[in-house]
Amino acid sequence: MARVKPTAKKLRLAKAGRESQSVPTWVIARTDGKVRVNPKQRRNWRTRKIKA
Repeated sequence: MARVKPTAKKLRLAKAGRESQSVPTWVIARTDGKVRVNPKQRRNWRTRKIKA
């Protein structure tokens, strides 16, 4: 990837990075353990690419 990225692309990549975080502990406690995994966390950096 280019070293100098367009701002819009950089913002999209940053958003994907924020979305890939794990579910907070308070959410698991509040939902009685029904929400445990983040569905967007299944993306792997090598296999599934971001359409940015």
